[in-house]
Amino acid sequence: MFWDLFLGYVGYLILLVFVLVSVAFLTLLERKVLGYIQIRKGPNKLGFMGLLQPFSDAVKLFCKEMTYPIMSNYLLYFFCPIVSLFLSLSVWLVFPFVINLMGMNLGILFFFCLSSVSVYSVMLAGWSSNSNYALLGSLRSVAQTISYEVSLSMILLSMVLLISSFNLVEFFLYQEKIWFVFLAIPSFFCWYSSCLAETNRTPFDFAEGESELVSGFNVEYSSGGFALIFMAEYASILFMSMMSVMVFLGGDFFSLVFYLKLVLISFLFIWVRGTFPRFRYDKLMYLTWKSYLPLSLNFMVFYIGVFLCF
Repeated sequence: MFWDLFLGYVGYLILLVFVLVSVAFLTLLERKVLGYIQIRKGPNKLGFMGLLQPFSDAVKLFCKEMTYPIMSNYLLYFFCPIVSLFLSLSVWLVFPFVINLMGMNLGILFFFCLSSVSVYSVMLAGWSSNSNYALLGSLRSVAQTISYEVSLSMILLSMVLLISSFNLVEFFLYQEKIWFVFLAIPSFFCWYSSCLAETNRTPFDFAEGESELVSGFNVEYSSGGFALIFMAEYASILFMSMMSVMVFLGGDFFSLVFYLKLVLISFLFIWVRGTFPRFRYDKLMYLTWKSYLPLSLNFMVFYIGVFLCF
């Protein structure tokens, strides 16, 4: 039993190392893709074609002096980025280890719990900085995340009803013949744009609206704190890409194609950032409560009907 537990921890540790390395190279991919979209080169000096740039940035950020605003709530200000990264990495526990290391029968419920709790780290990061701009950014982010979590949960629950299980391995087994994206194209598009809002990405990046909020909830953070928030955001992007592939695109996690699909979905996050302008805030709220919520509820009722028929 001890040996099994030890193997489980080692497996998760290896997964975390790969996630953190993936985060580093996702930032490089983003800078290169945005560079070519804007007709420039992007990072290309350090290492072969700029491959060492993310590690150079990490060393620079963690070696810089960390500033503490005098009026900030010191403990919360210090711990919020750590908690944010911890939650972003903990949610990877739902990744299906089917080699007797670890697995979760209620993985999707675990994902719901952690994605709900992650709102607090953003809110408290903005509040503890004791800056008006940071507080405004965190309030926007919390309102946006809570709003889009509703439609995100409905869409995911529709898929759960279809297969009658909260286990991600079941999604892999049910999609051996046909991917769910072909059965639920509108749900997939709603899911994807809700993922953009959930991870505070363009065109829904109101928590970091540079034009009106300087930098949003992380405006007072520098060096290590900023790096941890940055890593948490990109780990969330990778996780939402993984969930999109598992639930809609036939998640055969034994094959290389699974990881290519994951990279493609992550690339779409970057492509959207380089292409679309920022949404207006009232339109963002209108979109979720007046469009996505009724649509996802209707699809949920439809899938209940499909489930009862079969």
